[in-house]
Amino acid sequence: MVAPRSIRLIAPSGYCHNQDAAQRAVTRLQAEGHHIDNQIAIARRFQRFAGSDQQRLDDVNQLASLSTLPDIVLAVRGGYGASRLLDNVDYVGLQRQLLNQPVALCGHSDFTALQLALLTQTGLITFSGPMLAGNFGAETLSDFTVSHFWQALTSPTVKLHWRSSSPDEGRWQGTLWGGNLAMICSLIGTPWLPQIEDGILVIEDVNEHPFRIERMLIQLHQSGILARQKAIVTGSFTSTTLSDYDNGFNFESVWQRVRDEYQLPVISDLAFGHGADTVTLPLGASTSLQIQHGEAQFAFTGHPTLR
Repeated sequence: MVAPRSIRLIAPSGYCHNQDAAQRAVTRLQAEGHHIDNQIAIARRFQRFAGSDQQRLDDVNQLASLSTLPDIVLAVRGGYGASRLLDNVDYVGLQRQLLNQPVALCGHSDFTALQLALLTQTGLITFSGPMLAGNFGAETLSDFTVSHFWQALTSPTVKLHWRSSSPDEGRWQGTLWGGNLAMICSLIGTPWLPQIEDGILVIEDVNEHPFRIERMLIQLHQSGILARQKAIVTGSFTSTTLSDYDNGFNFESVWQRVRDEYQLPVISDLAFGHGADTVTLPLGASTSLQIQHGEAQFAFTGHPTLR
C-alpha cells in the first residue's frame, strides 16, 4: 500500500478534452488517500490550451513560492503549449525552491519541453512518466504503470529489466535524458536543450511515421547531439500505420541505420511513452545500461525520492 501523498496538478499544455478520465483519476487517487490540489486546472480552457498562456505559466511558476511543497507535481495531459511558456518560466525561483528537495515533477509528451528546460536551466531532475488523464484516468488502470511510477518515486536506486530485440551487447554509464523525440528536436538551437555529454538518450513518440523519426534522428546527428551519446534506448512509437509504399521500411530499419551510420547502440522495446504500460524514468539521473543476449537492464541513482 502506497503512503498517502500530496499531489499538485499543473496543466501547461493542451486542454483536457477527456474530462471524464481526469475526474476518474482524481477519484481513484483520492480513494487511496492522496490529496489533490489545483484541480481547477483540469477544466480550464482557452482555445486548444488548458487556459491562457499566463494561467498555464502560473501553474509552473507558483511552485517557486508555495509555502508547503507537494510531494508530486503531476501534469494533467500533454498536447501542445509548453513551448510557449519557456521564455517566461521562473527558473531562478524554481531552482531555489525545488533543487535538492524530495518533490517529483512527472509527465511526458509535450511536457518534455518543460522538463528539458528545467534540467538545462536549474539542474532539476524530473520524471518522464504517467499523467493524470491518460494514465491514472484510463478506463482500465495499468498496474504495470502504477507500480513502476511509485517504485521510481520512492526508491533511491531503481532497476528496470526488459526483453529487447536489439542485436547490441554491452554496458554503458552516463546521464539519462530525453523523452518525446519531436519535443527534443523542437528545442535544438534554443537555450532549453541540455548539452549532455556521455548521455543515454531515451526516446518515444506517437503519430509519427518511421521516416519522420529517422529525419529527427538525422537532425540530432547533424546538430552534433548524437555524437555525445553513449547509447539510445527506444520506447513506444504508437499510432502509426505502414503501407505498401514503405516496402519494409519500418522502425527497425531506422534503428539499424543509426547503428550502422552513427555507430551508436540502439536498445529497443522499453515500455515507455504513450502506451498504456509505461515505466517512469528520472531525466538527468546517473544511469547504467546493459544488455546481454537480449536481456536489458537500466539502473538509476541520484534522483529525488519521496520521504
